[in-house]
Amino acid sequence: MTLAFSIRPTVADDWEQVRAIRLEMLADTPLAYAETRAHALDQPESEWRMRGARGQTDRGTSLVAIDQGGRWIGAMAGYLPDAEGDADDPVPLLVGVYVAPDVRGREFGVTDALLAGIEDWARTHGDTLALHVHEDNARAIAAYRSRGFELTDVTVPYNLDPAKLELEMIKRLGS
Repeated sequence: MTLAFSIRPTVADDWEQVRAIRLEMLADTPLAYAETRAHALDQPESEWRMRGARGQTDRGTSLVAIDQGGRWIGAMAGYLPDAEGDADDPVPLLVGVYVAPDVRGREFGVTDALLAGIEDWARTHGDTLALHVHEDNARAIAAYRSRGFELTDVTVPYNLDPAKLELEMIKRLGS
């Protein structure tokens, strides 16, 4: 099935749509994100404007997929985490991945189009894109594997439940 949609960076004036899709994401797959729905609901307009302004910054990008009717059907972001230890060149990190349930799957192309945009941005910062995925999110792990990501041996505690882990996955990016 062919679905007509466009991909673009978010801007501060998108704050209401940024908020709406974030709440949709958190309701759909709560364990996939480092924020609770209750926390998101409590955020002021200024926070949502700041999140929208992340569309294109020196250290990150935030992309959205919009269908022909103006509905936001997906979002992904990438950023450069602060360097840790001796790391001078942090690896770009993929975050905030969401595609509306009714347009998930390769036949719609939303995930692949958003990911291509994030990968293009990440290539300007190196040849690797990393992500952290909750250990219990088998659907996401499978989707990332099918798009060239591989599990590493690195794990980090899931910030909303430190008894759970997030698994690191990386993808080598071609030029």
